Amino acid sequence: MSRVLSLSRSSWTGTDAEAARSATASLERGAVLFFPHLPFVVNQDEDEIFSPAILSSSKNTSFDPATGRVGGTTLEGPSLDRLRTLLTRFSDAAQGLVREVLPGYGPHMQRARASFRPAQIAGRHSSWRKDDSRLHVDAFPASPVQGRRILRVFANVNPAGAPRAWRVGGEFLDVARRFEPSLKLPFPGSALVLAALRVTKSRRTPYDALMLQLHDRMKEDAAFQASTEQESFDFPSGSTWMTFTDQVGHAAMAGQYQLEQTFLLPVKAMKDETASPLRVLERLKGRPLV
Repeated sequence: MSRVLSLSRSSWTGTDAEAARSATASLERGAVLFFPHLPFVVNQDEDEIFSPAILSSSKNTSFDPATGRVGGTTLEGPSLDRLRTLLTRFSDAAQGLVREVLPGYGPHMQRARASFRPAQIAGRHSSWRKDDSRLHVDAFPASPVQGRRILRVFANVNPAGAPRAWRVGGEFLDVARRFEPSLKLPFPGSALVLAALRVTKSRRTPYDALMLQLHDRMKEDAAFQASTEQESFDFPSGSTWMTFTDQVGHAAMAGQYQLEQTFLLPVKAMKDETASPLRVLERLKGRPLV
């Protein structure tokens, strides 16, 4: 059975209580919620920013909705303002969509950074650890989530109509069981050292340490990449999707021009937290991890 659940929604606003309950349950079980008829509209005067040449980093521009700061770009002046306007509009739309589709999460969500990814994925060279064409779950080295869920909303805005090609992995529990023997708890006091040295922006919990290891073990294991349960799926231009990227193994294989918004959600705000990575790893390790 496909992990990608297609929903008929065609508007960024509007609530359907019954559909919301079903969507929340599916998402928490590890589904990718796919909205094939929900495009994010790009304004005509924003066309000029659709070029990899705007990047000053290798992968994406970033936007902090709390401050309005845009990073990772060479744009200046009116062009930078247009990029900021695009990212602000998408960030607001993504927040509204999550509140409508997953209304129980709304009061508890923290809106984190948004990004625009104009670079082509296919053929990009990087180290195995940074290679997002390998199946992985998300974990943040410098910004520990401390047990919170990572929920991401994506929109393919490719003006040439090219799809965003993904591989989607299987059950998180199966992946965690496979790698659990190699996941080591951090040394006592290491979180304080990392914070003092400003390697991390806040305290790295044992959960964060284990998730970073899991991210790396998945990516570096060629046998796992080739043999684990997975499916290929193309997200068409003009479509939107969302998933818990800390739970759903994913790999971006090809595509260009994607918008992305990240949200953080406390585990206790879930309808059923037992399938969350935090609770799964706590059961496997036999101890609290935050």
